[in-house]
Amino acid sequence: MNPSDAHSHAPDVGFDGGDLDCGNGLLLLIRKHIDPLPRGGLLEIRSTEISVDEDLPAWCRLTGNELVSWTKVKKQRSFLVCKGKLAERAAAPVAAVAAAAPAAAPVRTRTPVAAPAIPALAVMGIGSWPRPRWMVEAMHAHVEGRLSEAAFQETADDAVRLAMAAQEKAGVDVITDGEQRRDSYASFVASRLDNCQLIPLVDLLPLVDHPEEFEAELRALDIPAGDVRHPAVFGRLSRSRPLVAHEVDFARTVTNKPIKVALPGPYLLARTMWMECISDQAYASREEIAEDIVRVLREELAELMDAGAALVQFDEPVLSEVVFSGAKNKRSFMCGALSESLGPEHELGFARDLLNAVLDGMPRERTALHVCRGNWTPDESVALAGSYEPLIGMLSQVKVGAYLLEMCTPRAGEMEILTALPQEARIGVGVVNQKDHHTEAVDAVARRIEQAIGLFGRERVLLHPDCGFATFADNPICCTGSAQDKLAVIASAVQRFRA
Repeated sequence: MNPSDAHSHAPDVGFDGGDLDCGNGLLLLIRKHIDPLPRGGLLEIRSTEISVDEDLPAWCRLTGNELVSWTKVKKQRSFLVCKGKLAERAAAPVAAVAAAAPAAAPVRTRTPVAAPAIPALAVMGIGSWPRPRWMVEAMHAHVEGRLSEAAFQETADDAVRLAMAAQEKAGVDVITDGEQRRDSYASFVASRLDNCQLIPLVDLLPLVDHPEEFEAELRALDIPAGDVRHPAVFGRLSRSRPLVAHEVDFARTVTNKPIKVALPGPYLLARTMWMECISDQAYASREEIAEDIVRVLREELAELMDAGAALVQFDEPVLSEVVFSGAKNKRSFMCGALSESLGPEHELGFARDLLNAVLDGMPRERTALHVCRGNWTPDESVALAGSYEPLIGMLSQVKVGAYLLEMCTPRAGEMEILTALPQEARIGVGVVNQKDHHTEAVDAVARRIEQAIGLFGRERVLLHPDCGFATFADNPICCTGSAQDKLAVIASAVQRFRA
């Protein structure tokens, strides 16, 4: 498209990108301003960077947005981009929409609710549950501004009821809400925190070294880059509304059983949110952004305790990337693997300190840590592999009440290694593999339970699948029927040890 003398349409919003190029943060600013617009909304992007002339049209084609026109006066360029297609624009002009999210209601003060105790040999899911197709469609509509917050939450309530009913039918002892309101187990926090926003993974390709190679790796690793979203930080992080406490509030209206809720761990969030050319506009270093991450997670953890969560699980799968990806001599997609990493010893110490800072002074018996080796695809061959041996020292120093660990897959190594974990902590053992579409035999699951009891003692053992059933809303590991069958097998097998 050749430049025009002037735009034929007036923009609804605009911003000046200066000399930023698409690989140096401009795409993130575009996303910040275009996402709040309705379909058909017009965004003006002003730039003095010559490379944008070619890169911005390519981005528009990739994301399904329309470059309506562009002008050039000496070094100053102005690009008019329509969210979606110009044909979607209403006859009347679209009202200007602020780029910032609307102010959220302040976090409520609560009267603490007592949480039921979790029994020995309790059966539970790890967290995520396959979302119905209509829930996924509602999620996309909400993120894109086509569905109101109230309508989205009402839709999610129905999906949660179905997910919890399936778990009840399977016979579990501890219920999760299936993370139905989340686009993924970790990145969803960007839609709940202030000064943070969800962006498609494809927008980040220009920010990595050799984007063509990385895009090819994503395809090889079976990752839907067009569907997966990533958090981008545009200012100092703050928490003006709960991250997940509202999930517990609703779940308590559906069941009287103990409720478990999962949160992304502080190390995972620090690795995910710290990206040069984006978050360094607000923070000087990864350590500085980690301080605010610890603060908001402590605020959330305190509210979850008051809300009556029986178990709060922190997910830290990127720990596996720290110790295992180098051995395979290739990049692993672990959500946080796009960002800075300074070597295993430093990273494990950093992760330990962040976790302990979040957990300090909290009820230890109601906290848990989950570690796996990647759960974005059912293809076992592309996930990380290795025993817990290089992680045991660090895990033992985390002041947590339970470890919920991937253990069924051969990729996880030998269960005996886990005997080095603190005696006062409970040990959650993965006894079915959510990646395997076949439902395990009751006898096979019973043998794993028997081994765990023999190693750790009956009172310490908790039972679950290796990981969640649907890490990403758009890319579930298995279907609802398979997920329910796998939990039912665990519930059936454990009866042999409850007499």
